Amino acid sequence: MIVLDTHAWIWWTNESTSLSQKALDAIEQTDLIGIPAISCWELAMLVSKGRVGLSMDVQVWIETSLQRPNVTLLTLTPQIAVLSTQLPGGFHGDPADRLIVASSLVHQSPLVSKDEKIQQWGHLQVIWS
Repeated sequence: MIVLDTHAWIWWTNESTSLSQKALDAIEQTDLIGIPAISCWELAMLVSKGRVGLSMDVQVWIETSLQRPNVTLLTLTPQIAVLSTQLPGGFHGDPADRLIVASSLVHQSPLVSKDEKIQQWGHLQVIWS
């Protein structure tokens, strides 16, 4: 399994050229694609603030995207919630990023993310370039 950061999920679902070739290759080669539950909230917030535009209602977009083959929604468990508050190495304070990273760690899966702060953190395998 690999886990997709929110932007990677959006770009992959919308077939955007913003997704790196290495990320796309990893997605196409994996047996399971994990989408952290917090990404649904983060996407809905981005849409409500006008920072992301979708071709359909956000609820419909999310439900449709989660029905794609090999995609699974990763629930927010107590273990993920607690781990997100205990990340080593001075991880930055963004709650969504903390929960996404904790989801990857709990599921022992690499994260597909363009986020340079996450890439440079050094405690998680990140797939991008």
